[in-house]
Amino acid sequence: MASRVKEVPDDSQFQVELTSAGSKLVVVDFTASWCGPCQRIAPFFKEFSNKYTSAVFLKVDVDQCVQTAQSHNVRAMPTFMFFRNKALLDELRGADPQRLEEKIKQWIGNDTETESTHSGVPGHIDLNSLISSQGCECLNQSDDCDFITVFKKDGPFLESDCDEQLILHIAFNQPVKLHSIKIHGKADEMEKAPKTVKIFSNLPNALDFDKAESYEPVQTLRLTKDDVTEDTIVGLKFVKFQNVQNVTIFIKDNQDGEETTIVEYISFIGSPVAATNMDEFKRVAGKKGESH
Repeated sequence: MASRVKEVPDDSQFQVELTSAGSKLVVVDFTASWCGPCQRIAPFFKEFSNKYTSAVFLKVDVDQCVQTAQSHNVRAMPTFMFFRNKALLDELRGADPQRLEEKIKQWIGNDTETESTHSGVPGHIDLNSLISSQGCECLNQSDDCDFITVFKKDGPFLESDCDEQLILHIAFNQPVKLHSIKIHGKADEMEKAPKTVKIFSNLPNALDFDKAESYEPVQTLRLTKDDVTEDTIVGLKFVKFQNVQNVTIFIKDNQDGEETTIVEYISFIGSPVAATNMDEFKRVAGKKGESH
């Protein structure tokens, strides 16, 4: 069977391929002709390209694409990197076919249309897959709720317990840039959907309710019922959320002053900090004839 692996001939073509892939998963093999482990895993990479046809598979020779390898901090071969919407999701070093396939399955998901990471914002992805559940906690959730499910589409809703307030502390497994957020209420109980939402970032310790009331947030959202409907995206102050390792969300009240607040879904939209813009890299390099 013919290989679906596409070889990238030079640095200028790499970003073209990432752009052309759009929201598809892109699996990149950084390799070298003189690298023994690279040659051993090459047949498996070819096999996976034919098995996982909804993804794009690229082969980058580090000696032919020097700038691309340097800008992505490739120091050992083979190194595999995983992209979507030009954003770097993950990487794997070493010639281990089993681990490589596990990573591919992790990031490709079960949906060939990649809805799990499609954000609705060009150039950005749904960051919920980068949330580290071990670093998350919620204050004042109902005993019947597991708040981590609120980050899963069509998962169980989250409801507060003794009053309308909630504090959610969310940690990411790598630094991210936050562009926008989705906060959805429950369709048949929109009167209980969040209204005033204070967002903090990179706090060294989790907040209690007194501190959440008194501390100055990075941004305060005043949400209407239209803002908390399905698929509505609320913009954040992008320049204020450029290197985020954790976020704390304080939901102060709900739409109609109900005793409890219900949140059906929360999604963060942005990109990993590790994502590299090659146009910016070239501008620093200052190649003759480039214009920006």
